[in-house]
Amino acid sequence: MIITIGGLAGSGTTTAATILSEKLHIPYLSAGEIFRQMAHERGMDILEFGKFAEGNDEIDLEIDRRQAQLAKEKKDLIVEGRLSAYFVEADLKIWFVAPIDIRTKRICMREDKTIETVKKEIITRGKSEATRYHEIHGIDIGNMEVYDLVINSHSFQPEGIAEIILKVTEVISCQQ
Repeated sequence: MIITIGGLAGSGTTTAATILSEKLHIPYLSAGEIFRQMAHERGMDILEFGKFAEGNDEIDLEIDRRQAQLAKEKKDLIVEGRLSAYFVEADLKIWFVAPIDIRTKRICMREDKTIETVKKEIITRGKSEATRYHEIHGIDIGNMEVYDLVINSHSFQPEGIAEIILKVTEVISCQQ
């Protein structure tokens, strides 16, 4: 089964993908992992590559192509990334939402930054990504029609989210 998991920064996609990978015994691939691999291929660290990618639409397009190709080569895979559902042929496409204050707190805990700093970064990054996604791909990141399941990750603990998704995968497996 191919599953995509997307969501805005701090919505819990990485945590969910990791738990699901363990529970389903299938590999997990993240857009961030591909980004790091591409940086390594060019002999750059993440910060250098990030600056390089800002002015180079081809980087985003290459991440999308690599995700789609890797998913085609696998029978079972979890692909985590904001735009994965648009480029990966998946049996289940999931999007996570969470209130900005919750996402801010989560990011503060992992990055040791102030709430004010993180909230400003989330808002700035969100606007920038929404513009980029629209300009590069014609995608409205706020349009949920491509997703089979939208989960408010604030409403459940990570294990509970994994259980919800597992139940949905059981239903899909029975229908195939």
